Amino acid sequence: MNLFLIGIIIFVIVYLFLNWFASTSSKKIATTIKKIVVYLSLILAALLTIGGKYIFSLPFLFVILSGLKIKGLTAIQMLQLWRLIQFLKNSGRFSQGQFGKSQGSSSVTTDEAYKLLGLKKGVSKEEVLRAANNLQKKIHPDMNREVKTERLSQLVNEAKEKIIKTDFS
Repeated sequence: MNLFLIGIIIFVIVYLFLNWFASTSSKKIATTIKKIVVYLSLILAALLTIGGKYIFSLPFLFVILSGLKIKGLTAIQMLQLWRLIQFLKNSGRFSQGQFGKSQGSSSVTTDEAYKLLGLKKGVSKEEVLRAANNLQKKIHPDMNREVKTERLSQLVNEAKEKIIKTDFS
């Protein structure tokens, strides 16, 4: 009896959905589907974030970062910063206990410094300075008072100094 009742309920739901689908314009259907996809992806991202699955919560991270009011960062730059922070956390140089606290040098390697500034080896000193200044304009603590970006700013300075010391002195 229960299977018969469940079958009737499913049949009625499918019938109502198909009836709505047939009588609605394609534009309204497309906007409704878009809304459903966005809401479901946000819910899924929130669930995965709560569950600790950081790699799958990247879309949710972009939504959060846009709300942090970090001025001028594009989605690609946010992704690069996120990847760099994950790399530094895994290497033990940027843990939760360190965030927001001033510390000594984190001994950034030359390769990490180039990755942080988004440069490749062999660039000129002016390009290094320009890349560091552009990043500092976006993440400097004076520009983003609502967000604690002191450590990120410090890492950019360390990366710039490391490249200039090793490649241009």
